[in-house]
Amino acid sequence: MYFVKQMDKTTNKYRVHLIYISLVIITYTAFAPILSNGFISFDDDAYIYHNKNITTGLTFENIVWAFSNVHANNYHPLTSLSHILDCQLFKLNPGAHHAINLIFHIANTLLLFTILSRMTKRVWASAFVAALFALHPLHVESVAWASERKDVLSTFFLMLAVWAYISYTERPGAGRYLLTLVLFAAGLLSKQMLVMVPIILLLLDYWPLERFKKTKFSRLILEKIPFLVLSVGLGIVTVIVQQRMGLLKTFSNYPFQWRIGNAIVSYIIYIEKMFWPVNLAIFYPHPKGSLAFWRIAVSLFILLFITFLAIWKIRRRPYIAVGWLWFLAALVPVIGIVQVGLQSWADRYTYIPYIGLFIVISWGVCDLGARSLYRKIFFSIAACIILLSLGVKTFIQTLYWQNNIMLYSHAAEVVENNWWAYNFLGKALASEGEFGEAILEFEKSLEIYPQNITVKYEMGKAFLEAGDVNDAVKLYQQMLPGLPDNPNEAKSIDISDYDNPVLKDLYVNANINLATALARQGDTVQAARRFEEALRVAPDAEAARKGLEDLKKQTKEAK
Repeated sequence: MYFVKQMDKTTNKYRVHLIYISLVIITYTAFAPILSNGFISFDDDAYIYHNKNITTGLTFENIVWAFSNVHANNYHPLTSLSHILDCQLFKLNPGAHHAINLIFHIANTLLLFTILSRMTKRVWASAFVAALFALHPLHVESVAWASERKDVLSTFFLMLAVWAYISYTERPGAGRYLLTLVLFAAGLLSKQMLVMVPIILLLLDYWPLERFKKTKFSRLILEKIPFLVLSVGLGIVTVIVQQRMGLLKTFSNYPFQWRIGNAIVSYIIYIEKMFWPVNLAIFYPHPKGSLAFWRIAVSLFILLFITFLAIWKIRRRPYIAVGWLWFLAALVPVIGIVQVGLQSWADRYTYIPYIGLFIVISWGVCDLGARSLYRKIFFSIAACIILLSLGVKTFIQTLYWQNNIMLYSHAAEVVENNWWAYNFLGKALASEGEFGEAILEFEKSLEIYPQNITVKYEMGKAFLEAGDVNDAVKLYQQMLPGLPDNPNEAKSIDISDYDNPVLKDLYVNANINLATALARQGDTVQAARRFEEALRVAPDAEAARKGLEDLKKQTKEAK
């Protein structure tokens, strides 16, 4: 009998080791193409290759900067430090930066399997969840995009925090509790999307840890208060930072009814994309007020119906309620009620929330398959086919991230009316010197969103770089407010809209470009006034200062 027990233990140990090895191999294989991909122009510039605090590597000044400054419109010092360390080790080798993302993704996959199998003692169900997490195509964005280090890094700390929390629940003690709190804080300092983790820990208390049966509810709540304080504190910091950087949208621009409607429909889109991950793109434009009422109503009904079923079955199948509520709660910070940016929803937002749905699917399949040998065989084969299909789709999806033109072309192709993709495709083409093609893409973007001054600015810049000075002047004069006839009254121009840092930079650079174009036309007076206007708004605009000095020098030489 002793020999049989030892054999069982050895078999189980090798089985678990085989699962770990298999997860590493399939994850690496599916994501291998990212190791030869380059940086992309959206966010990678601010996060990495155009940021001197990152590219200069690991110095005391850069470490201080990481904790005391905003980085790419966010406060995430540990993410900033990870990028600094990358540049210290690998310089600006994009393959190495992507490799670190992939290492974190593999680590997260293994940790997810570890903590689920430890909590539930269900090895194969936990392995299937981990495999779905590893291979799902919507997770490509979080891994293949160097700037999304914050996703994989914050999740790494989340997994470690849950692991520490399990140890604390098994053997309560101040040390284990404090370790959990520290790891959670590290996750928040990597990305503030973890603000809903106190809710997730409470869900795990219900199932599979089953602490509700043996611990007073008041104590469970009390345990979460320090976590909640950290969440609220760093959540407020994030809102303040993004408001100052001009990313947080006001209710006048995005009314509450737009936000609610988009949030409800987006939940259903995330569920659809989990089962049918096609037409994936880096950007999905916000529908604003264009969503049909019937679509919002049907989506709301589906959400409420699933929630009702989950609660109804909570005693017999608690994993349904826990997984479903995990999904709903984890998406709250990015579902669009607090609208940051111009997107409707995003693939990268699913990185943590999908774990909840994967738990529901995996445990549900295992419960159904346990009723007979034939069902077990059928579901095992089906699971392998599903994982193979997801792996192939993920492999293909990583190829679109090879370079800017492939990425933005794909986004414009698969998402209807994607004005954002046309704009960034135009910028990518312009950077390659393809100004004619770039202007065509800008025109497509403006056909969809005629009021977008950012696209007009980029189009004017393309005209200027292509040597089409007249069209550049015409476009910038349409885009910018006129200057007063009396130069001394320049300060009377209302530029309150340009208190937004993004719009301010756009206004300043557009004035510089217009001044440059006017100077090429020979209109030195108006050119000088535009340079002066740029300096009035941004006294440290070096390009405007140099342009004005060159203009004055040319005028003196002409005299």
